[in-house]
Amino acid sequence: MSDPVLGLTMLMLIVVVIMMGFPTAFTLMGLGMFFGFYAFYNPAEHWIDNRIFDLMVQRTYGAMTNDVLISIPLFVLMGYVMERGALVDKMFYSIQLSFRRVPASLAVATLIVCTFWGIASGLVGAVVVLMGVIAFNPMLRAGYDVKLASGVITAGGTLGILIPPSVMIIVYAAVAGQSVVKLYAAAMFPGFFLAFLYLVYILAWATINPKIAPPLPEEQTKVPVPTWMRSFQAVYSRNMLVGLFSALFAPSRAMALMAEDGPLTYWKLLRNFCAALVPFALTALTLLLVWWYVVIHPQASADTEAAAGLEQLGSPVVEAGPATPVGPATGFYVSFGIIAALAAIVLVRYYRNMNAERLEVVKLLTSSVMPLGILTAVVLAVILFGITTATESAAVGAAGAFLLAFHARTLNWKRTKEAVFLTAKTTAMVCWLFVGSALFSAVFAILGGQALLEQWVLSLDLTPVQFMILSQAIIFILGWPLEWTEIIIIFVPIFLPMLKHFNIDPVLWGVLVFVNLQAAFLSPPVAMSAFYLKGVSPPHVTLNQIFAGMMPYMLIVIVCMIIMYIWPGITLWLPNYLYGG
Repeated sequence: MSDPVLGLTMLMLIVVVIMMGFPTAFTLMGLGMFFGFYAFYNPAEHWIDNRIFDLMVQRTYGAMTNDVLISIPLFVLMGYVMERGALVDKMFYSIQLSFRRVPASLAVATLIVCTFWGIASGLVGAVVVLMGVIAFNPMLRAGYDVKLASGVITAGGTLGILIPPSVMIIVYAAVAGQSVVKLYAAAMFPGFFLAFLYLVYILAWATINPKIAPPLPEEQTKVPVPTWMRSFQAVYSRNMLVGLFSALFAPSRAMALMAEDGPLTYWKLLRNFCAALVPFALTALTLLLVWWYVVIHPQASADTEAAAGLEQLGSPVVEAGPATPVGPATGFYVSFGIIAALAAIVLVRYYRNMNAERLEVVKLLTSSVMPLGILTAVVLAVILFGITTATESAAVGAAGAFLLAFHARTLNWKRTKEAVFLTAKTTAMVCWLFVGSALFSAVFAILGGQALLEQWVLSLDLTPVQFMILSQAIIFILGWPLEWTEIIIIFVPIFLPMLKHFNIDPVLWGVLVFVNLQAAFLSPPVAMSAFYLKGVSPPHVTLNQIFAGMMPYMLIVIVCMIIMYIWPGITLWLPNYLYGG
């Protein structure tokens, strides 16, 4: 029985009931059952034979057999294991020392750690709470403005839900029927670009008004250098790279020095020399991987295809068409050469001033950031390059998180149980949301609500740009009272059927939604990031101060969306290059 007005009533009622505080998943199921019973009601049949019960079973089975959802518990477990493993403290300290000469260095370090940790864990609440505990009080004690300190934590903490691997992207892929891998590739550059805009805003504000972020005292910017390094510099060279290289071939003078744990050993010299080479090794490895993937890999693939296409002897001769060039265009070689030259200049300048302080910072970064960075890079690389599926990659990430936590000796049985319990809780919430959404959307379509909304939008005779603005504006407004899960599962499916009419790429539209939903974490009255931070902030910090600190970042989100729409290559270049399109 079709009743579009009743369908719209159903849609408005779900917003009201959710805002009253009822659980979203069970509200969706309850309203779906109630309105569905009315839609299928037949007085000639017994009430137990109402087809709404069949629909409920079918929709539940369909949602639970969705393969995309398998990766959610594994990525969530990866995040909770790293969060419970307390691996972020040393990372924040080492990054803060690295940027000690930069304006608002504590805020910059907080944003970088939030971005990096968010990528690794994908948990907004955990990142905001962790950084609130680790960075908020140090910033306030250093005299930082409350709005600056609260804004960078709340805005930076939400980036984890945007930059892959992200649970939000997986949920959208399941709702929209899109490839998780392609969405991951599409969200990569916009996520980092938004973080870059946040960084530009912080540096600009601190440069224009230095009072909001006073310089740190010397004891907080001083790098702890072992005593033996000072003696080593006096014996060999002030440049640690040159000195260590010389000591490897003439170690007698170095062996006479005393370290904190006894005489200096050759093994310790070799480890320090390898640590000094880490920046060069990472730069060279990155350039080599890019060269292999862009230049060598396509040629090898073309040779394999040519060998596979050999014809049997005596078969008819087919004239070959014009040869298709294999390999990148000339522009790639020019760009690659320029980037390699700039990297070489930066490395030469860096190693020319390789003193003991710089070496200690590199060692701190290597021990705190590099393991997590390698794990995250591996998890993303195996997905993007098609080596594994998203689910298999999530399993690799979860196993790697356990290894990192065990290596750091911070994960005991109690914390492991907590991580598993929270994973089960979060996964159950997402699965119930999918079941409720599947039932709700089916009944909404049966009542004619979906068709009525489509007819209304099409009757407005909008251009694609106008429809894009209208849809994103509605999602932006919904982000004020609702969370991202409710918006993606309830309201995004309403817009998806209209994208084809306006010839809008669902991948581009979806990534714009991901960026747009950053505002859902930063917009009162819900603004979960603010409440997470308020829970661990000092009593004198008010909720209004935290809200005021978040507001500029909402404007940055809008600016980012405008730039993404004007230059869609920011979003679509990487998936089109990797997978074609």
